[in-house]
Amino acid sequence: MAREKLGNILGAGVRDLNPAYFALVMATGIVSIASHLLGMEPVAWSLFWLNIFAYLVLWILTIFRLARYFPQLKSDLTSHVRGPGFFTIIAGTCVLGSQFIILGVSNTLAMVLWIVGLILWPVIMYSFFGAVMLREEKPPLENGINGAWLIAIVATQSISILGTLLNGMFANGSQALLFFTLTMYLLGGMLYILVISLIFYRFTFFRVAPEAITPPYWINMGAVAITTLAGATLMLNAQQWTLLNSLLPFLQGFTLFFWAIGTWWIPLLFIFGYWLHIYKRFPIKYNPQYWGMVFPLGMYTACTFQLAKALELDFLFSIPNYFIYIALVAWLATFLGLTRRLVTTLSPAFLSGTK
Repeated sequence: MAREKLGNILGAGVRDLNPAYFALVMATGIVSIASHLLGMEPVAWSLFWLNIFAYLVLWILTIFRLARYFPQLKSDLTSHVRGPGFFTIIAGTCVLGSQFIILGVSNTLAMVLWIVGLILWPVIMYSFFGAVMLREEKPPLENGINGAWLIAIVATQSISILGTLLNGMFANGSQALLFFTLTMYLLGGMLYILVISLIFYRFTFFRVAPEAITPPYWINMGAVAITTLAGATLMLNAQQWTLLNSLLPFLQGFTLFFWAIGTWWIPLLFIFGYWLHIYKRFPIKYNPQYWGMVFPLGMYTACTFQLAKALELDFLFSIPNYFIYIALVAWLATFLGLTRRLVTTLSPAFLSGTK
């Protein structure tokens, strides 16, 4: 009886699995990387091993959903609301790959993860945008777009970053790889400007209901923060290619431009949170979308550190030195929420087995 009940719970969980759950891997990975950059090695390594476990579990659940609940998965992928969540698979894969390199674990496994992300990128990118652009019935702007759309930019820039980090493994194809990662960086910048314009327009000229201010709106900052990190990573590797080195002034200005945008978003996003939870008294309860809030906090920490290093601006290091604690508190709070949700969901099945 208990086994049957547990099977039903797990089956329903897989069927309704939020496609954005790989944001857990994104958030855990970037907080781990930021901790490593700031010399917090026990935290960095603990999150690294936890992230491998989370990544494998989520892939098992996703493959099972693909095999058994393909109609629901297809419906999600072509949805204006849930479709963008699939980009977290690409971003989570590449962030984990970046962990393997930055922590000095395995360049080979990082390469495998980059290839997986590279294969998934066109499949998800063109499936989602092709579906939402060509479908006959479309939702109005205020219902159809949300902050999760910006995860497409996060996925694009994550491929750029991991590819640039892998550059040392390609002695003969180094220039081609750097050219590719440079173009992905520029593509991500273009997509950010397009999507954020629509989101800004929605916020400014349409009524904003409390339930519409969901955690993925932190990706407004997170997407431009990872764009900053992609630019800083290219800047730190500019000496490896003459063309990239000649573009260094452009990269410096363009990357600093994106960092300034990300910094501008932070106070406004905290105002949104105050309005939602204090003024409107909207309850705080765990939702997998909260990982989409943790990721930008960790990414802003990491991108500011690398930007300060690339531009040799020592005074900027003070920001990540303090911001990392905000990211760690947010990660811990969300992880505790996830743990409580799992216990609450699964305990009825185990309790029924003891009766």
